[in-house]
Amino acid sequence: MSITRADAAELDRTDELAFVRDRFTLPHDVIYLDGNSLGPLPKTTPGRLAEVIEREWGQRLIRSWNEAGWWTASQRVAERLAPLLGAAPDEIMVADSTSVNLFKLLVIAARLRPGRPVIVAERHAFPTDVYIAGSVAELTGGELRLIDGPGDLDAALDERVGVVCLSQVDFRTGAMWPCAETTARVHEFGALMLWDLCHSAGALDVELTKWGADLAVGCGYKYLNGGPGAPAFCYVAEKLHKRMRTPLPGWHGHATPFAMSPNYEPADGIGQLADGTPPMLSLLALEDALGAIADVPATALRTKGNALTSLFIDLIDLRCPELAVVSPREAARRGSQVSLRSEHAYGLVAALIERGVIGDFRAPDIARFGFAPAYLRFVDAWDAVEVIVDTLTSGDHRAERFAVRPTVT
Repeated sequence: MSITRADAAELDRTDELAFVRDRFTLPHDVIYLDGNSLGPLPKTTPGRLAEVIEREWGQRLIRSWNEAGWWTASQRVAERLAPLLGAAPDEIMVADSTSVNLFKLLVIAARLRPGRPVIVAERHAFPTDVYIAGSVAELTGGELRLIDGPGDLDAALDERVGVVCLSQVDFRTGAMWPCAETTARVHEFGALMLWDLCHSAGALDVELTKWGADLAVGCGYKYLNGGPGAPAFCYVAEKLHKRMRTPLPGWHGHATPFAMSPNYEPADGIGQLADGTPPMLSLLALEDALGAIADVPATALRTKGNALTSLFIDLIDLRCPELAVVSPREAARRGSQVSLRSEHAYGLVAALIERGVIGDFRAPDIARFGFAPAYLRFVDAWDAVEVIVDTLTSGDHRAERFAVRPTVT
C-alpha cells in the first residue's frame, strides 16, 4: 500500500472544516503539531486585545466592568464552551488554572461524600492531577489510591471511595478511557466521577451530561487556543449545586459581592466557584478564541481528528518502522494525538523543530504529535512524515547538540 501527497491533498479538498484554518495565524514555514500543548493565535485576537487595552482599559478604565461587560465575561465564555463539553452553560465556571479548579472540585467531592475518604487517581496521569489529589487527601484526612490503568479500576473501587479522578486522554500516549462506561461503574459504588478534559475539549466530542459525569476540569490554552496561561474551566453537574461548598470562598463567588459583607454567602449554583477577580485580558482572549470554532460541531472536530491521526499512523508504519506507535491504533480509543517511542525521542523532536515540524517530547522516550482538527491539513501529516523520514535517514537526531535539553521540552 502506498499513500501519496496527492491522496492527502484530495482529503483536504473535500474537508468540510478546511475553511477554519484561515482563522488562525500559522507561520508558512511551520507544520504545527503541538496544539495539544499550546494552540496557535486566532487572527482576530490581537485586534480584540488591542481594543480592550487601548479603549476599554486605556480610555474607559474601571467603567468597563459595567460598560464593556467585563463582569459577565466568564458567563459568556461558559456559553461558548457548553456545546464543546456537552453541558449546560450554568454548569460551567471559567476561572483560575486547572490546578486550582481541580483542588476546588476534589475538596467539594470530599465534602459531598463524608465517610468515604479515598480518592482514586491514575499513577501516570498528568503530574498536577496526582500532586493535587495527594494534597487534598492529606488536607481532608483521606487517602490517595493510585491505579495504573482501566484494568485496575474495579479492584480499586469499594465503599470507602468518594471520588474517582481520571483524564479522558492520557497526556503521554493519547489512550482514552471509555467515559460513559467508566462513570457508570464508579456510580455503582456510590462514588463521584471527575474527568480531566485538558486533552479533550476542542478536539473530541465531549458529552458530560450524556456520560452522567459529576465533575470536570480543563484548560483553555490547548485545543481551545486561548493563549499561554488562558483561564481554565470547571464543571459541576446541576444535581450537585445545592449541596456543594467551595473551599475557596472568594468575593466574586459571593451572592452579593458589592455588599462587602464580612460573612460569606455563596452565589447560586456554579457562581460560587468564581472566587477571585479573573485575569481579564486572558479571559477576553479566550472568549475571542472560542469564536474561531463556535460554528464547528464537536463531532466534526472528532471525525477529522480521527482521520488525521489515522493517516499519520499509517504513514509512520509504512515509512518509519523503527518508531513504535504507542497510541492506540483503534481511533475510538485514541485522542487527537499520536505518540511515538524511541530511545532518541528527544533528539528526534528537537531536530524536527529545527526543520519546522513542531511536536514535543515527554520523558522518558515519547515523541508526541498533536493533531488539532480545527486548523491542520492532511498534507501537514504527510509532509511531517516526510521530514521525519529525512531526519532519521540523515541521523541528525543523534547530533551532540541535542545532548543538553532546555527547560521546556
